[in-house]
Amino acid sequence: MSRTETAPPLAGSANRQPRRGIRLPAEIGVAIALAALVGILGWLRPSLLDPANLSLLLEQTALPGLMAIGMVFVLAMREIDLSAGAVFHLAAVVTALLMVAGIDPWLAALAGILLGVGLGLVNGLLAITLRLPALVVTLGTWWMIEGLSLVAGKEQTIVPPRGDGSFFTTLSGKAFAVVPAASIVFIVLALAMHVVLHRTRFGYRVQAVGSNPQAAAFAGIPTAKVRLLTLILMGAMAGLAGVIYVGAGGAVGPGDGNAFVMLAIAAAIIGGTSLSGGHGSVIGAVIGILIVQVILSAMSLLGVDAAWSTFATGALTVLALAVDRLIRLWRNRRSGHGQDNLLG
Repeated sequence: MSRTETAPPLAGSANRQPRRGIRLPAEIGVAIALAALVGILGWLRPSLLDPANLSLLLEQTALPGLMAIGMVFVLAMREIDLSAGAVFHLAAVVTALLMVAGIDPWLAALAGILLGVGLGLVNGLLAITLRLPALVVTLGTWWMIEGLSLVAGKEQTIVPPRGDGSFFTTLSGKAFAVVPAASIVFIVLALAMHVVLHRTRFGYRVQAVGSNPQAAAFAGIPTAKVRLLTLILMGAMAGLAGVIYVGAGGAVGPGDGNAFVMLAIAAAIIGGTSLSGGHGSVIGAVIGILIVQVILSAMSLLGVDAAWSTFATGALTVLALAVDRLIRLWRNRRSGHGQDNLLG
């Protein structure tokens, strides 16, 4: 009788897993886009790559970039904070007024940051108590906070006295005569908040709430507390940006920083943070704000009327929203979901 023989299985074949390809960082696409943009614009206008212009570009990126970091957490939680620009402005105004009143600049700066924290707390408590989306709540508080700024500053430019000058010298200085102090703060906080978002319980909870609030609540995550802390974080980042604005620029005028909230939202979305929540990328937001500022800087160097910068900011925001929408539709089709909810 013949016997059919089969080759014995190779050792370890039962546990062998399919080979996985190299997983590239999620931000690689937007990083390539930034490199291509800088290369093209640098070829068209070589002065864009001058050290002095690059230093100015970094300085212009830092403050809206700080707000973009906070906005990543808010968007990842499936919320939007429209009052961040007004919080920035009020924190700057109050800081400057305290300095005018003779308060030590560093104490005045601390007060400005704490004011931002307090305003974020108010936004969070209102959203939780009224059971409303932060978008709706901050639409109202935006006007209220901006009104307080105009009343406190009497719609005038506030120029605090420099005194011993240590506060202003520190924040307006440059490391190695190239990198602005504001940019150093921005980079350090970006790295720290990247770790917070992806390596801490708080970051996990923010993304879990944004992914599915009901499931997060059933899993025991205190969703109200997470919403509150996230809006406080946004207020703190806006307040810090306002304080640095006073220290670096030495003055604050009516309406300063109003466009920063749109820049922050656009940067976060361009960097890969979805409006549908559940995922955020601080590093992506850093690259996103660099893309925005490179475009705005290039417009100035190419001789485009400064009035068009406002249009460009709005256009970039709309483009970011459109890209986010297309990505969501593509992902839903790949996952086999049916029709996509316009608000989901």
